Amino acid sequence: MSEDKPPTPLEEMLTAPVRDAIDRSAYGSWRNIATEDAVSLSYGFPDPDLFPQTALEESFGDVLAEEGDDALQYGGGEYRESLRSFLIEQERERGIDFETHDLLVTNGATHAIDTVCRAFLDPGDTIIVEGPTFMGALGVFRNFGVDIISVPVDDDGMVVEQLATTLRDRRERGDEMPTLVYTIPDFHNPTGTTLSRERRGHLLELAEEFDFAILEDGAYSDLWIDEEAPPPLATMTDTDHVIRVGSFAKTLAPGVRMGWLTAPTRIQEAADTVAAGGTNTLTEAFVGHYCGSGRLQDSLPELRRVYGEKRDHMLAELDANMPADVDWTTPAGGFFIWVTLPDSVDADAMLQSAAEAGVTYLPGSLFYPGPAGDNELRLSFTYVKKPEITAGIEALAASIEQAR
Repeated sequence: MSEDKPPTPLEEMLTAPVRDAIDRSAYGSWRNIATEDAVSLSYGFPDPDLFPQTALEESFGDVLAEEGDDALQYGGGEYRESLRSFLIEQERERGIDFETHDLLVTNGATHAIDTVCRAFLDPGDTIIVEGPTFMGALGVFRNFGVDIISVPVDDDGMVVEQLATTLRDRRERGDEMPTLVYTIPDFHNPTGTTLSRERRGHLLELAEEFDFAILEDGAYSDLWIDEEAPPPLATMTDTDHVIRVGSFAKTLAPGVRMGWLTAPTRIQEAADTVAAGGTNTLTEAFVGHYCGSGRLQDSLPELRRVYGEKRDHMLAELDANMPADVDWTTPAGGFFIWVTLPDSVDADAMLQSAAEAGVTYLPGSLFYPGPAGDNELRLSFTYVKKPEITAGIEALAASIEQAR
């Protein structure tokens, strides 16, 4: 709650996790830091020039013309089912066995994550995440009043050996074991790293040994640049420990708000039971029409080419401009580069002066469940143009020197 005035009676009735979330939001003054001329390297947005607007308009028109009132009714028409069929075939090609698994369409990946939490988490449960991790997922987890523990990330993704140590230490102390382990194995948000095949296998072994569920976020899996990531975790095991979520936000357009989850059949049924609200059946229909035409798959090589060029440009600018004691990741795909500053430079404190110098970013502290990441920050190379990347990195380098 705001420190300027006492909470109202209604505010006092809010749950503890919600009150905490409001306080965190008010604390995040970075949200309001921007200047008109600053280059935003903070937004994890797709390049709007890559949105297939004309093709989506055609699909929308075809759905209305062919299905009319059915498309606008609660249950939707046949094209709504075509989206689910497309996704099942796509996930089957990745290696998921739909004799034992099923798929649920959701209102985006975050809705899928929230649905899994509703099915699995009680207040006071423990979950483990990568440190750093997707701040949107952290916000969802906090809503459920759970304890969030992080394990570090290096160039090969989650340090699974550290996870093993954490789990064994907790077992020896008699601490509660985690219900979920959340991971973004492919082109991680925010670091851009990819979990190695060896570590994927080890993570699956730990899930069996300690009996936790793995929540695998595959939002960036199709956006490889150099080479495809290793197989999804959900395809590397015969056990029922993995729930995989995906999204159209990065490959089609965020505005369609469509995602999905695949899980063992009984878990999918449980998720379907607790999923809050229904999906937008009209959007399902025209996205199903678009995907069924083959246009989504046809668009992926161009997305990879454009994002590969932008990534390479940002890496070159970092190499040319950054002080010698600044480090960064080299992602093989996805949207993001993770920058580590000298210990003496605080990314939160530097943000205002960086915006005035001409660039914004996301401070690393946003991506951890507890105090951490003060000298880290996330850059996105997908949304802005190459000249803006150049200007933004030059302004960032100058800001770092000034912050010393």
